[in-house]
Order: sequence, then structure tokens, then C-alpha cells
Amino acid sequence: MQTELNLDDVFAALADSTRRSILSRLADGPASVNEIAAPFEISQPAVSRHLKVLERAGLIERDIDKQRRPARLKAENMAAAVDWLAEFKAFWAPSFNKLDDVLIKMKQNNE
Repeated sequence: MQTELNLDDVFAALADSTRRSILSRLADGPASVNEIAAPFEISQPAVSRHLKVLERAGLIERDIDKQRRPARLKAENMAAAVDWLAEFKAFWAPSFNKLDDVLIKMKQNNE
């Protein structure tokens, strides 16, 4: 059940657009709380709370020994979420193919 709990934490963390933006920022490399907070219109303590959620979900890790405590991406739990979603590809791929067919027909009818 540990994997399911981790996935719950991962998806809960990813449900927030600010946290997704923080992850995008960290894809460029490690950053301090102040560096992460700069482009957002939220306080440094609010960013710290978002970082705690991401850290609890295992999506980031923070250096403990440094005063700056930079955050960096930790891809293992993100990969677990991607793997879980991939299990459903067989379910939605045919639907997307049908949608493609409908859109092509609509485009042809409009030409």
C-alpha cells in the first residue's frame, strides 16, 4: 500500500498550479526559496509551505547542510505517477484516435 499512498501524495501535490510551476522552475536546476518565490505573487512562507508538500510527496528534495537549503527535483515519484497513468493509455488512445477522425472529417467538410 505504500505505493498507493505515495501516488496519492504525488497527485495531491500536482493538483495545485503553483506547485506545478515550482516543479517547472526546478527543472532548470536547484533553487533557494527566495529564487523560487521571485516570479510568484505569493510570500516566501507560502512558497515554503508548497515546498513542504512537494517534499512530502517525494517530488523534490532539499539540502539540509546548507543555509540556503536549495530545492531540487527528485524524479522517482514523478516516474511512478507517469507509469500509473501509462496503464490507462490503452483505454484513452482509441478515444483520441476517434476524436482525430472526427476533427479531420470536420475540417474536410469545411474546406
